[in-house]
Amino acid sequence: MGVRTAGPAWAEAGLGHGSPKFPLAVEGPVWRLVDRLVPGVSSVTKYARYYTLYAAVAAEAGRRSLDAVECRALLRRAEALLAAAQISRSPDGIPAGLFPHGHDGVRPALSPDDGLDLDRAARDYSPRAWGFWSQYTAPAQILGIVEAGGEGLRPGRHPCPAEVRELFAPLLALAAAGRPAARPAELAEAGRAALGEPCEAEREWLAALLTATAGGTHRADAWEATDRTRRATLRVLARSVVLHGGDSPAMALRETVAFGPLLAEDPVLSAIPEAAAWRGLLLRHYSVSAWRRLWADLVAEVGADDGPDGGRDRSAADLRDWLCDRVPDGTVARALDELGPVQDHFGHPLPVERQLLDDRGRAEPWRDVLVLLTGGLRARRAETGTHPTDRRSAAVRRAFLGDRKEFLDPRWTAGLLREYELRPARDLASRLVDDMLAQSRRVALRKLRVDPRTGGYRLFSRLHLRDDDRYYRLGEESKAEIGLRVHPLASVARQLGLLTADTARGGALTLTDHARTSLDVMP
Repeated sequence: MGVRTAGPAWAEAGLGHGSPKFPLAVEGPVWRLVDRLVPGVSSVTKYARYYTLYAAVAAEAGRRSLDAVECRALLRRAEALLAAAQISRSPDGIPAGLFPHGHDGVRPALSPDDGLDLDRAARDYSPRAWGFWSQYTAPAQILGIVEAGGEGLRPGRHPCPAEVRELFAPLLALAAAGRPAARPAELAEAGRAALGEPCEAEREWLAALLTATAGGTHRADAWEATDRTRRATLRVLARSVVLHGGDSPAMALRETVAFGPLLAEDPVLSAIPEAAAWRGLLLRHYSVSAWRRLWADLVAEVGADDGPDGGRDRSAADLRDWLCDRVPDGTVARALDELGPVQDHFGHPLPVERQLLDDRGRAEPWRDVLVLLTGGLRARRAETGTHPTDRRSAAVRRAFLGDRKEFLDPRWTAGLLREYELRPARDLASRLVDDMLAQSRRVALRKLRVDPRTGGYRLFSRLHLRDDDRYYRLGEESKAEIGLRVHPLASVARQLGLLTADTARGGALTLTDHARTSLDVMP
């Protein structure tokens, strides 16, 4: 008589799959440094007006002694009203590309004739309990304009000024009234606080907080460490705009800070310690981006499980061959010789990574390998002592190398150079593929979770093994560079009148008189 053995119930549904955003986990050192260098702004804090909205909500919650539940209801209604007021102010819905948070969820509850079904809009515009406040929570608290605790929102150490509260008075009165709807005339009055509507008091208040100034003057002892760091980053960015210009703040920063002698020779940048950390961060960012592109290209070589190329599984040997076929003949040492030096005789970084990325004649996988090798050369110089020993250079090294050794970091690449320098470049390519596959597996297993819906395990990876030796994919990987918060910072600075577009120079960024005075970047 045969016996049938049943496995555990949690295994019946099989292994679930999820899509990770960071499959090689190389981004951590960059994120940690960005957190330190850009406090008070995040990658999702788009509008200065929302900072003041939450400060005004906190002031109103404090004035009315609201508990957390009441404060949350006020905040959700206020966010829905701000979106509705914004939409109502333009015939086509959204003027000048200003998209208020939650506008898609508010629009169905809005009627030109009847106004806003406020109860519906406040319920549906966001699935998160506290709406879009979650995107601004840390930045607002770092700036000191809101405190969040068990009672909800309360004013921070820099409470919302009376003139700014007046801007939101009609909107908050409507939000606090508890009525189920808002008439068109009421939305029009609340629209004084819509995105893009000027408020000089708001600009003066937030600009002073962003630049850590009072009356246009900075006194270091009057501000906290995060305020001083944010001011330093703004000064580095502002000086980069002065020296380089252009319409991209990130490009101005990269061109001014990442390479060359300006950190030592410019009278403004040389006096800002954080400028050295930015150089190290920008150099590390090149390596992180190269890993992301190389991995995305590797995964793209594998067939999708349910796509038109289904069945195009690849073994590890196939993937090694894919990269080996895209590297030139010769040794790794020969490739390094073709790269040339990574710094000049004064120890200033040469723009090797930038030149590689500008060279569209190279095959992309090999170009990214060369970017990684450049990072390895920089790390090797840092580890062997063949670099300047001044304090600024030491700060660059700390930022570039990170606070600890990690898989696939520049020190790891420097180790590969020691091992493979005299060997064929194809051998190095094979090793890179093996190490990427191993790292992606480690990251996936580290993120392994029990799926509460099925009771089974869920593996977060786009690349999976079939029969232990064939890879298939469930989606594509992104080549997008991770953000450095330069664009959000510059965007908020523009909204607050610190940066502007110079129409006489084709829209190039330039500093306003306010920025020149408050940031002290003109020697």
